[in-house]
Amino acid sequence: MVKGGTRGRGVDRWRLKQATRALQAGGVIAYPTEAVWGLGCDPWNEAAFRRLLALKRRPPEKGVILIAADRSQIAPLLNELTPAQAQHLAASWPGPVTWLLPDPQDWVPAWIKGGHPTVAVRVSDHPLVAELCRAFGGPLVSTSANRAGHPPGRTPREVRLALGPGLDYLLPGALGGRERPSEIRDLRTLDTLRH
Repeated sequence: MVKGGTRGRGVDRWRLKQATRALQAGGVIAYPTEAVWGLGCDPWNEAAFRRLLALKRRPPEKGVILIAADRSQIAPLLNELTPAQAQHLAASWPGPVTWLLPDPQDWVPAWIKGGHPTVAVRVSDHPLVAELCRAFGGPLVSTSANRAGHPPGRTPREVRLALGPGLDYLLPGALGGRERPSEIRDLRTLDTLRH
């Protein structure tokens, strides 16, 4: 059953706590991001991740994005970067750029990467996303809240219609005002994979 309303622009501490509890219990939640509604779970809970994929009907080999409140939440991924690579991240985070980062120590579970040698990561500039990651205590899975092959949800109503019965919580809030989902770049080559 979907819980949580859609009113209010500030961070509602009670609702943030409910979302965090759902995540810690292995739940799948929906929340507003920079451009579209996101679907998330604990990246280190494989059962929760499998539920998210089933709800979205997304093949596991595609991999998903991790979002974080700040770089400290993904520090193990940053330890072996060159100064130039670190500078690219610093210039675009927090912000709407998702970077494909190497994970030489396999800090991120293989199911998140979907068989890829890199992991997609974004330090978000959306205040509610950052607060959610802080309340949870680490990065979260972030994928668009829709069935695979369908348009991303841009309103709570669209999210509920597409995914409602399988959601454990819907955290109310406003989208960040961007027209398109985050740009994706490869930190190794600096190629842009999605504009």
